[in-house]
Amino acid sequence: MTDLETRATPSSRAGALRRAAPALLGYAAVRALSLVALAVWSAARDKSAYTLLTARWDALWYTRVAELGYGYEVRLANGDVHSNLAFFPLLPWLERLVAAVSPLSYADGGFLVSLFASLAAAWGIFAVAEHVYGRRAGVCAVLLWAVLPVGIVQSMAYSESLFTALAAWALYAVLTGRWPVAGTLALLAGLTRPVGMAVVAAVWVAALASFVRDRRAGEPDGARIAPSAPGSALDSASGSADASRVLGMLLAPLGTAGYVLWVGHHTGKGPLGYLDVQAGWRNGFDGGYAFARFVAEKFTSFPSALAGVGLIVGVASVIWLYVVGVRQRQPLPLLVYTGVVTALALCASSYFGSKPRLLMPAFPLLLPLALTLARLRTRSSALVLGSVAVASALYGAFWLNGSGPP
Repeated sequence: MTDLETRATPSSRAGALRRAAPALLGYAAVRALSLVALAVWSAARDKSAYTLLTARWDALWYTRVAELGYGYEVRLANGDVHSNLAFFPLLPWLERLVAAVSPLSYADGGFLVSLFASLAAAWGIFAVAEHVYGRRAGVCAVLLWAVLPVGIVQSMAYSESLFTALAAWALYAVLTGRWPVAGTLALLAGLTRPVGMAVVAAVWVAALASFVRDRRAGEPDGARIAPSAPGSALDSASGSADASRVLGMLLAPLGTAGYVLWVGHHTGKGPLGYLDVQAGWRNGFDGGYAFARFVAEKFTSFPSALAGVGLIVGVASVIWLYVVGVRQRQPLPLLVYTGVVTALALCASSYFGSKPRLLMPAFPLLLPLALTLARLRTRSSALVLGSVAVASALYGAFWLNGSGPP
């Protein structure tokens, strides 16, 4: 399969929605199961499930940005400074919009945005997987994303669902040659999370590869085809395609670059000001050294050594899935996107408990598993996914009722 091989696509949005309907209905069922499990578990512990979803940890920071704007910070006893400038603005903007046009609160708006964004993400994942491996694999990919152990985050007032929706549809636009759309969605993804640079990288690499491929196609057997007459239809079509790609490439980085430069100007620390903001949260890119040390420390005692083994197995599984994707010749933009997301998640010195959540947007890692499930009988794949969905719902309820943030 070539990098940008195109399958037949539905001729209308209604047709596309009908094709995606089984995946979306299955996704909604899994999310409903998770929310019911969370409600029951939380009630047993005398906690509010809705508060856990909308008004704790990062969700509070997003609503504060929506309500008060930027400039809020918390100074800790150890000298760390937690500034809300670390949180990108698209989700707070949408929360503010929902609150402006409805009686809902900012927190309600965050939950509503995540609800619709998670469905859009599921549809986007289906579109990408169907394009690469067919409809059945598309359904399995969506359900695998739904039953991730950290899948409950998809229903929280966090930015993961919004980012994944924008990233998935940007990648689909790249795969189908819609460069301005891809660039616009990459721009919006760049306003959502720092990892938006992964979408930008996918757009740029795919566009450059497309340029090279087109140039080579014009030089069969090493001899350039005689150039078309000025103003010919072929020349016009080629120029239009080039302009479309260039426009997509120009649009893609504007979100990430715009916000990072604005933070630098706002803090008075120049283009690298955003790195100082992240340093206040003890976030940075150290090539995985801090994470490796964290894992190694687990082996200093027996009970925690089991957790260390689990972490090693988890990281090895992620790397293995990526390697399998390479061997299966996943399209180049998917490999670039997944590689950047995975590297940023595993090699950053951020809060280690959040690494599974940071990997959630790397949905192409699930495509090898989706392809395997798609080859099973429907009853067998349904049994596997159903069992994992129950385990995921219970784990999500346990996780959010714990002391630390996801």
